[in-house]
Amino acid sequence: MRNQVTIAWAALGQIATAGAVLAVALSGLAQSVVSTQAAPAISITLEDAIRRAAANEPGLAASHAEQRAASLGPGIVRASLLPQVTYHNQALYTEPNGASNGAGPKGSQPAPIFIANNAVREYASQALITETLSVAQLATLHAANASSARAAAELEVARRGLVAATAGLFFGLAASERKLIILRRASEDAADFVALTEKREAAREVAHADVIKAQLTAQGTARALEDGVLARDRARLELAMLLFADPLTPFALQAEENTALPTFAEIEKAAMAHNPMLAGALAALQQSDAEVLGSKGAYLPDLALNFNYGIDATTLATKAPFDADEGRNPRNLGYSIAATIDIPVWDWFSTERRVRQSEIRRDAVRVALTAAQKRLIVDLKEDYAEAQAAQNQIASLEETARTAEESLRLTRLRYSSGEATALEVVDAETTLYSAQTAQEDGRVRYEQALSSLQILTGAL
Repeated sequence: MRNQVTIAWAALGQIATAGAVLAVALSGLAQSVVSTQAAPAISITLEDAIRRAAANEPGLAASHAEQRAASLGPGIVRASLLPQVTYHNQALYTEPNGASNGAGPKGSQPAPIFIANNAVREYASQALITETLSVAQLATLHAANASSARAAAELEVARRGLVAATAGLFFGLAASERKLIILRRASEDAADFVALTEKREAAREVAHADVIKAQLTAQGTARALEDGVLARDRARLELAMLLFADPLTPFALQAEENTALPTFAEIEKAAMAHNPMLAGALAALQQSDAEVLGSKGAYLPDLALNFNYGIDATTLATKAPFDADEGRNPRNLGYSIAATIDIPVWDWFSTERRVRQSEIRRDAVRVALTAAQKRLIVDLKEDYAEAQAAQNQIASLEETARTAEESLRLTRLRYSSGEATALEVVDAETTLYSAQTAQEDGRVRYEQALSSLQILTGAL
């Protein structure tokens, strides 16, 4: 019995300990949740959003890594044009053939069985300097420079694509938040109108049909408000996923005033000077020209220069054993120089075919360059016309919204005095909030068109 009581107390102690640990864990979790909820929202401007997106986007990181790797290419090729130095060491043993030759002390060195080798025992310890000159090497250097420039242009294209996506999400979220304010106001106004119709119905001033009409309108605006909240939350998550490691990080957009639209001449000048698509097409053409030059270089001779300094003897020493006939120790340490010119004679037209291949590819790249130039001109015209039209319509949309607001105010006054119907009030409400929504759409349209021009010119 005593053992059972002891076991029971031990079990209760374990349960109490586990409960304490669980309470501490839940307390820490609660504190973490509270601290997360209490964390102040981060204020985000468009520039901040672009900077954060550039730091978190894996596609841009891959393009940046590719550009950095390509930028090392010209240095690698330039190093290959310089003389290469190696330190060569070799010990060679060859089976003797039973005869003797004059290597080493006279008549004392067995002849090797392989005629290509100089002696049975041979040691080499030399510094080798080699330099090869050809047109193909210069063409490779030009191609590496062009490839580096092309990678830089492609990185800028990727960056601008990310900027465009970020700006679109930024402006879209700002518009969703402003539209949500409009929808809340519409819902409140619809609820007020329901209360007004019920009051007038109770006073036997209007029929119940007015109440029903007001209720239907209020129900519609309530559903629109729910959809607006959902659209706002979705836009926040999409932007937060691009900007933060935790998509649930609280943040608030810091709106900026719309800047004035520059002149077309200013936009055109900046776009022509800072367009990555055009720069990439030009770099691709330079790379194709280098490939053509390298292919034609196979028609020309290659020059190879070799300088060797060191030991290549039967003994691993600066001097050979004493020669009694000459009365001295012959020197093993010395140098040799070789110059080789390889002149191409016949390769069954393979060089001609390679040249033709590179010329065909270059012709296609020229077409791509022309297309990039035309695309730039068209994008400039279209984006500038879009921005100009959006700017011109902003004032008109603002005036329409003010007029619709005044119309709703007057219509409600007329309804309160019995001079207007409920249908007229509902129509005025619909007109007002449609005008306000169109005003926000026009504002977003101008912001996105202006940002497209800024991206096109490299200003953003």
